[in-house]
Amino acid sequence: MSKRKEVLDAILVQGMLPLFFHGNAQESVAIVETLYESGIRVFEFTNRGTEAQEVFKALVHARNERMPGLYLGIGTIKSTADAEAFIDLGADFIVAPIVVPEVGAHVHNRDMLWVPGCMTPTEIALAQEAEASLIKLFPANILGPGFLTAIRELFKGQLFMPTGGVDLEIGNLTSWFKAGVCAVGMGSKLIDPVNVEGLAEKTQKALQLVEQARNAK
Repeated sequence: MSKRKEVLDAILVQGMLPLFFHGNAQESVAIVETLYESGIRVFEFTNRGTEAQEVFKALVHARNERMPGLYLGIGTIKSTADAEAFIDLGADFIVAPIVVPEVGAHVHNRDMLWVPGCMTPTEIALAQEAEASLIKLFPANILGPGFLTAIRELFKGQLFMPTGGVDLEIGNLTSWFKAGVCAVGMGSKLIDPVNVEGLAEKTQKALQLVEQARNAK
């Protein structure tokens, strides 16, 4: 099986993609270890600060040492140079807030999953032309489930994942899955990098709520 399909399947099975940025490597590793111990097997670190590459390198090292089976992705990638830098560090997949076809082509040439962010039907069409298997609806709290319900028939068979403001609440999650998403991105509503107290319980609850929401659709 290709790496691209492996990671996509992992996201589909998990039903959600946790993500965060923290500039401290030790604390970031501790957060990811908590997520892993709570059942997470695919995760996105976001490229939001100058420390991102050093932190990501530490995450990859920790994964290789004691978190087998964990796929580590990198988000907020807008250029081929950034994509290549993190691929060289060991990234398993690439997530972007926008559609840059050149980045998609570069990532696909490495047989890896590229997940671009879209906000309009035109952007979705552009992402499809660039062969995006999974498209991130971003920002989800602005678009809402009704957006996907309205445009879904235009893009039959396309996989969507809302990110940015998805609530850790059964009603909100169910409305997204009923609208047709295959997974949800969970950032600050799940992970507060400054205060990680209760993260294990929160993560386990999130996985349970996602499963309930999928079954309710």
